[in-house]
Amino acid sequence: MELKNLSARTGRHLQRYNLLGHRQIVGCIPYRYRSPRGASVVDEEDIEVLVITAQRKGKGVLFPKGGWEIDESIEEAALRETVEEAGVVGDVQNKLGKWSFNSKNRESFYEGHMFPLLVKEQLEIWPERDIRQRLWISVREARRMCEYRWMKEALELLVNRLTSQPKTEMVSLPRAAANLALVANA
Repeated sequence: MELKNLSARTGRHLQRYNLLGHRQIVGCIPYRYRSPRGASVVDEEDIEVLVITAQRKGKGVLFPKGGWEIDESIEEAALRETVEEAGVVGDVQNKLGKWSFNSKNRESFYEGHMFPLLVKEQLEIWPERDIRQRLWISVREARRMCEYRWMKEALELLVNRLTSQPKTEMVSLPRAAANLALVANA
């Protein structure tokens, strides 16, 4: 897949806010299977997740996330943020949930939405490649390394979903993948 003119969006003039005035954040937990197997049910050890480093050095790892903007669907925003921050493309799947949380300094409140993203391609060039590192790790490592409670809760929901159903039943949202062109033209 070739993405032309891909650059990270900046500014907050298009940001969405909920009725309480909390900025709406969307993101994905990019995942893949360690090895293709014939088994129909997945074990936790079969799953790897992609984390990225925070923009500020030494601030830990997290899953890609960012602001949901008024000119895009929630799935499009989740995919855009994942491409911008982690440089991966894939199938956005059914939402894991919604969380309310404070910023690290406790001055701002956010509403966060997380989606699973089954990774289909890892890009060599992506908008934030110079300011972030990406790392494939086990679910166990992600539980230990991720500093955000709400992201850990989303990870648990993803693991429970993936390990409780056959691989073939995992539903993707084709609308987000079909609208990847919107991400490329942003």
